[in-house]
Amino acid sequence: MTIAHRITATAFAITLAAPLLAAQIDPAIDTDGDGAYSLAELQVVAPDMTEDSFNSYDISADGVLDADEAAAMQEAGLLPAKEG
Repeated sequence: MTIAHRITATAFAITLAAPLLAAQIDPAIDTDGDGAYSLAELQVVAPDMTEDSFNSYDISADGVLDADEAAAMQEAGLLPAKEG
């Protein structure tokens, strides 16, 4: 196998694996099971979270954080990482 074939095969494998590595909502935090985090749900695990901080990560402005918005907040250190 040539180097070009190996690179292509590796890129293809990464592309297939990407959805498996996507951000996920933690059901322990998402107590209403709607697949998103409300401010009230997040304040249980991050009591110092303010409405302003929450809203700054609610890019869609729908009043909840989806998995990607929550992942951004987690990467910023404002939300604890999922255990396990």
